[in-house]
Amino acid sequence: MNLYESFVIAFSMYSRIPMPKVEWSEKGMKYAMCFFPFVGIVLGLLMYACLWFLSWISASQLTRAVVLTVLPVMLTGGIHVDGWIDTSDALQSWQTTERKLEILKDPHVGAFGVIRCVVYFLITLAVMGEMNQAMMALYLGGLFLSRTLSGLSVVWFPCAKNSGLAATFADGAAKRKVRAVFLLYLAAAFVYQAVMGKGSGCLLVLGAVLSFWYYHQMSRKQFGGITGDLAGYFLCVCEMVMGICLVIAHYGGWI
Repeated sequence: MNLYESFVIAFSMYSRIPMPKVEWSEKGMKYAMCFFPFVGIVLGLLMYACLWFLSWISASQLTRAVVLTVLPVMLTGGIHVDGWIDTSDALQSWQTTERKLEILKDPHVGAFGVIRCVVYFLITLAVMGEMNQAMMALYLGGLFLSRTLSGLSVVWFPCAKNSGLAATFADGAAKRKVRAVFLLYLAAAFVYQAVMGKGSGCLLVLGAVLSFWYYHQMSRKQFGGITGDLAGYFLCVCEMVMGICLVIAHYGGWI
């Protein structure tokens, strides 16, 4: 029953997919992060099905791009984009670590957050406009991989503060067991990309790993650790980079 509660908590927190109501108990929180990557699988499957349908009805490239850009935001509620905007404002403030953490909590949106939000959606729109079904199959695995890396950071990287979403999951998680689960997920994700995509899958994995390294270095240097906003920021960075890697592989003739 605890695993069921953990599953519902993860999907309730990180998606807008309707879930049964459960009590957010300490036991349920322990393993909620283990189910976070499966949100990526569901999201990827829906995107794949949507791309297939739009191709079947001969929808225009622009229509496919817009729908595939908007769909993840609708299904997740944009929680990762919120992290992208808040972190962008904090990074561009060039203030002290303490002030940057305050900016992350500020409900107001600054100019740099808006600018970077526009850039994020333009890049995503361009990537989604190039997607075919073979690329989307690899991107589906990438959505699982990005959330695995994000979840791993929550139970591995230091938290910048003792409150907030990342700290809540980190404190509630049975860290050693959850790390082991995420390492198994990583192995499965790497095998999937190597088998399904070969060179293009390996390029996608390289992009994800480099994004994760950047995330670790940036969060430690700029904020003294991670927060929920930074975890969302990483998802945006990682998925943009993986998408760009797939486009490069496509035009390189690998897909």
